[in-house]
Amino acid sequence: MAMLLGNKWEDGDTGQESMLGAHLKVCPQGFTCCTEQMEEKLSQQSHSDLKAPVSQLSSNLQSTFTQKHRHFDQFFRELLENAERSLHNMFVRTYGYMYVKNAELFQHFFRELKRYYAAGSSAVDLEAMLANFWADLLERMFRLVNVQYEFSDEYMECVSQHTEQLRPFGDVPRKLRLQLTRAFVAARTFTRGLALLPEVVAKVSTVGATPGCARAAMKMLYCPYCSGQVALRPCQNYCLNVLRGCLANQADLDSEWNNFL
Repeated sequence: MAMLLGNKWEDGDTGQESMLGAHLKVCPQGFTCCTEQMEEKLSQQSHSDLKAPVSQLSSNLQSTFTQKHRHFDQFFRELLENAERSLHNMFVRTYGYMYVKNAELFQHFFRELKRYYAAGSSAVDLEAMLANFWADLLERMFRLVNVQYEFSDEYMECVSQHTEQLRPFGDVPRKLRLQLTRAFVAARTFTRGLALLPEVVAKVSTVGATPGCARAAMKMLYCPYCSGQVALRPCQNYCLNVLRGCLANQADLDSEWNNFL
């Protein structure tokens, strides 16, 4: 028996002859060739055999979700970079020096969008940021269009306070606010979900086997060894029933997991 199971068993783990199994705690207590020490080692081995594939699957899932998070995050950041670059190039061609002189306003706008994507409303109040952007843009455009005049800060403050009534940009600010809010909330929700998934998978996979699961796995996998039936393998239905019992806690999460995905 010890030779069949490899070098994991030391001398004294197995009896040289079959014996009554009154000392066994899990396997049938008829005639057996397993000592109490060997049964304990087999029990530990069955626990490891159950844990190994779950750990491997967990590792694969964590790696998959980590990669998907990295790819989406990179994709969304590249979208922002491309949008900023395209807008800059178009405005340089269209407005030339007049735009270049005020380009930092748009650079700040995109920096704030990136900060909002990275940290959310705790870092940037998106609605307030957009309102400030349009107010600053209005002031700069007003001065550029009326370059022959000098305006006091009080006058410009008055203009800013009446922006909603004047609506110098039409419905564009409202539409942009709605589009950005929808896009960034969705992107942040998705990327945060992907970032959390590896941690969720890791925690679920560390749920320990119950005593009942350990006993059932031991009976299925290694008790035949103690009766000399080394080549005996459990049938598929038996194996599935044991695994269903062992993974009952994880199975309870199946519907919620599918809904989340």
